[in-house]
Amino acid sequence: MLETVYREKNYLKILLLFIIIAFFIPLGFVPLFDLDEGAFSEATREMLVGGDYITTYLNGELRFDKPILIYWFQLLSVKSFGLNEFALRLPSAIAGALWALAIFEFTKRVINNKTAFFATIFMISSLQINLIAKASIADALLNLFIALSMFYIYLYFKNRDKKSLYLTFLFIGLGTLTKGPVAIMIPFIVSLILFSIRGEFKEWLKMLFNFKGILIFLLVALPWYILEYMAQGQAFIDGFFLKHNLSRFSSAMETHSGSIFYFIPVLIIGVMPFTYFALKAIRNIKSYFRDDLKLYLFIWFAFVFIFFSLSGTKLPHYIIYGYTPLFILSALYIKEFNKNWLIYPLLIFLTLLLFLPDIATVFKSSIRDKLAVVLVENAYRTFDIWYRLSLLALIISLIFMIIRDIKKETLLLGVGLVMIVVVNFVAIPAYGKLMQQPIKEAGLLAKKRGYKNIIMYKINNPSFNVYYEGLVLKQKPNNGDILFTKVTKLKDFKEYRVIYRKNGFALIKVLL
Repeated sequence: MLETVYREKNYLKILLLFIIIAFFIPLGFVPLFDLDEGAFSEATREMLVGGDYITTYLNGELRFDKPILIYWFQLLSVKSFGLNEFALRLPSAIAGALWALAIFEFTKRVINNKTAFFATIFMISSLQINLIAKASIADALLNLFIALSMFYIYLYFKNRDKKSLYLTFLFIGLGTLTKGPVAIMIPFIVSLILFSIRGEFKEWLKMLFNFKGILIFLLVALPWYILEYMAQGQAFIDGFFLKHNLSRFSSAMETHSGSIFYFIPVLIIGVMPFTYFALKAIRNIKSYFRDDLKLYLFIWFAFVFIFFSLSGTKLPHYIIYGYTPLFILSALYIKEFNKNWLIYPLLIFLTLLLFLPDIATVFKSSIRDKLAVVLVENAYRTFDIWYRLSLLALIISLIFMIIRDIKKETLLLGVGLVMIVVVNFVAIPAYGKLMQQPIKEAGLLAKKRGYKNIIMYKINNPSFNVYYEGLVLKQKPNNGDILFTKVTKLKDFKEYRVIYRKNGFALIKVLL
């Protein structure tokens, strides 16, 4: 008993260390990324300035993309720590940390400590989680509430305790306040399938129509929806429910389309460096029907994967709603594995990153996006000697792991740590410096010089607004106007004075 407690404490210490390194230390390392981080952050800034805590706006126009909860948390953080990347990303980092700890606590309860530990390590270390768990968007918060609601559904299925049922309705309500109907759909469909397969459809109906549970859900989720409808009327129905929910499934929004196989490569790359275990977990589907937990987890993953594969709008982060069960299933297969299958894919990935500027230069002539061409031409200054030396050091560490006879559990931790370091301290900072740092610098310069009525010309980078701390115009420019634009659009003007120019972006004054 004492040994178990001691081991659990060590597990928690390691998990907390990984969480701090992956989710919290990097918060202020890079500028906000467009479009999503820029849009969420600017909507929060406009809420702060305008004092409207019910309706969100983006550049002064109504924004119905997402419900209100993430904006409230970001607003609270900004009021506490100021308008900066750290404050804007902090709510997501906290949500990501709680999401990881929820995986650990649930898996420990239904399986064992060791499986719980590695399921959580898989989550913290995976590529896609490192990208979204601290991003200034709604997804980390949504995934926390989806995970919690799904965990408590299973606990209710096994124990029939009312506490689990009421907590399920609570977290579905919070998820609905974070991103809308998707937080209802996933628990609804997955639980229906599980209860039906096990011949308990009547029990599912009883759970679904629990009066106290429904009341909890309505008390949590409904007030904001009512207030928003009272404030915006039919525009809210059309913008939120019809456009940003129903239309996303029926058709591709904002050119985010893809084939039915779109999420296969996303999955393979997204759960790196532990893709080997994920594929093994998916392949063993036949053995899951004899076990309620494994069946439930697989149904959860499979429904998300199939549903969004059939959806008209496809974005890489949609599949993350099904990653939580996959991490738990993957952790069941850590006893026996070939370390080469684990390390070599990551080694190839790091090698590609090492030569990324060179690869991009080779294919530059085939790139159609003119801004992308300019960024490639400037890449060597950003992906510099320190970038390459950092990657070489990580590659050498992986080679060391291959050569040396390292204990398998230690190897898993080492591989996970390498992925965390390369994403948060090498790759993303380099890309952020190339793509987003010029936008930040231009916005700060415009703010410092007190420029008014800046026109954002043929470009959409809402992070500029955040740093500029003001709205921009989107109209035809006239003589004397200050413009923020791509350098590829400078040819539209016969005469101008460059105020700021870096990589593919420019702040200019039109002279003619």
